[in-house]
Amino acid sequence: MSVGTIYGVGLGPGAQDLMSVRADRLVRNARHVAFFRKAGRKGQARAIVEGMLHADAVEFPMEYPVTTEIPVADPRYNALLSAFYTECTDHLRALAAGGADVVVLCEGDPFFYGSFMHIYTRLKDAVPVDVVPAITGMSGAWTATGQPITWGDDVLTVLMATLPEDVLAEKIAATDALVVMKIGRNLPKLKRALDRAGRLQDAWIVEYAQMPRQHVQRLVDASEVTPYFSIVLIHGQGRRP
Repeated sequence: MSVGTIYGVGLGPGAQDLMSVRADRLVRNARHVAFFRKAGRKGQARAIVEGMLHADAVEFPMEYPVTTEIPVADPRYNALLSAFYTECTDHLRALAAGGADVVVLCEGDPFFYGSFMHIYTRLKDAVPVDVVPAITGMSGAWTATGQPITWGDDVLTVLMATLPEDVLAEKIAATDALVVMKIGRNLPKLKRALDRAGRLQDAWIVEYAQMPRQHVQRLVDASEVTPYFSIVLIHGQGRRP
């Protein structure tokens, strides 16, 4: 029996018509589909492909044991997630060993801050793994603002809002253009860091980029509560003809 392939399929920022032709074909023809989700939720990746899956597709939801309930710095956080990813990997490896191809749905691009990377590193030397790149969420977000993110020689920095406030302020002050992800409950801290760097008035926030609920506004006008799918941007103003 031939060994199956695990496909890490990037779905893009959230709209089906922004998926690649390759991703679309794999999703529609898949007989085994895996995806990450928070316990009790449908899962954003699964929601993106609603109506696309084959009638005979077997779904394997991979439910995080923890998201924000435990601080990232707590040793339990890493231990729980490590065990979770190992368990998911064992299941996918068994399917592939039995000859099944499996499509793992990935929000955005699989190799850009995605959960699939933790599956990939555990599987890549055991079974065939094929990664399908995609439009990133940040690309969908800056396009939604209607403004280019970089010009000429602008330096673009991508930060996680989970970083300490001092680190955020330092790196924000040192860049031309900015993307900040993983905001959530870190929004007040991020606003303070932007203010310290003198860039708060330049910042925009995009919620649910390229999805039906997309909303774009200046960050100073945003509330202190923001959805999980939110990205903060500062547009570069560099050299241009």
